[in-house]
Amino acid sequence: MDSVSSDEVYQDQILPHVSRTFALTIPQLPPALSISVTSAYLLCRIADTIEDEPALSAPETLSFLQRFSAVVAGSGDAAALARDVEHRLSDRTLPTERDLVSNMDRVVRVASGLSAVQHEAIKRCVQLMCYGMPRFQFNASVKGLARSGDLDDYCYYVAGVVGEMLTDLFCDYSPEIARRRTALSALAASFAQGLQMTNILKDVWEDRSRGVSWLPQDVFTRHGIDLGQFSGESADPRFSAGMTELVAVAHAHLRNALDYTLLIPGKEKGIRRFCLWAIGLAILTLRKIAHNPGFTAGAQVKVSRTAVKMTVLATNTFIGSDWVLRRFFAAAARGVPLAQLPEIRRPRPMHVMTDNDLDAEHPRRRYGSSGS
Repeated sequence: MDSVSSDEVYQDQILPHVSRTFALTIPQLPPALSISVTSAYLLCRIADTIEDEPALSAPETLSFLQRFSAVVAGSGDAAALARDVEHRLSDRTLPTERDLVSNMDRVVRVASGLSAVQHEAIKRCVQLMCYGMPRFQFNASVKGLARSGDLDDYCYYVAGVVGEMLTDLFCDYSPEIARRRTALSALAASFAQGLQMTNILKDVWEDRSRGVSWLPQDVFTRHGIDLGQFSGESADPRFSAGMTELVAVAHAHLRNALDYTLLIPGKEKGIRRFCLWAIGLAILTLRKIAHNPGFTAGAQVKVSRTAVKMTVLATNTFIGSDWVLRRFFAAAARGVPLAQLPEIRRPRPMHVMTDNDLDAEHPRRRYGSSGS
């Protein structure tokens, strides 16, 4: 077995251990896409692992992410970076994530062996993610984000860029899909934001227990809630009202996600399944939250296994029928509030973030501020 083939085998073996969801959905893709999407997901997961490591100071995190972005782009030593990062990982990092970091060079090799178009799409995604994540993580707290626009920007850098990358990969795979690139590109980031916002809402209390919140304060200010002071120990209709507003926004993004998916030709059943399973589970989760916006633990809004199986069965059965899929989505979303989205925008143009940028944007996070 040559080195590339063994690296691909490693990707397939590690994927279920770092994401049960993507371990189910990625194999639905055509083989020509599953390799590149697996590689892309694992690279994004490495970036997440670096970003989430509490033992790293802000400057260390930024340095590692910049080095990682360069390695994915084709410069730098992936094995050396993997050793440097692994030595700094604490017990808070799961063993499977540590294993992925230590085998970073194998995933990078798979990505570099892809076509030029595929590699460029993945490189752009990783670069944007490694640029954008620190801008939010370094100042994360239970106070949440200041504005709804900040939430849009956060979702773009951690998820929207992935939606854009997938669009590039899908268009490269199929000339027929490529003819719909303009329409797909207009919806790609919104698709990803719907999924990301659903996760943010579902995980709001788990995130808060870690000392962070991705909720926008401006939404809750309208209802008289200060996120920094809110304990959530007892039900508060004002907090529930803010959550309901955000459910409505996430629902609108998921409608765009469905529109995006139905732009994929019906004969591309694998790509449709990849998208529809994620959308279906997200809208069922939103319905749970909409019916219980005052929930206090993620387990209270977890979708049952039966519902998951029914979603998979229904989407598989009617995978080629746009009309039936829209009816199925409408039924699943019954009772979920729906917002009117403003025109989709993009964050400020990317530039390479430096330590000077970090000090300017986050003056309390200067060297030594973390106690190290």
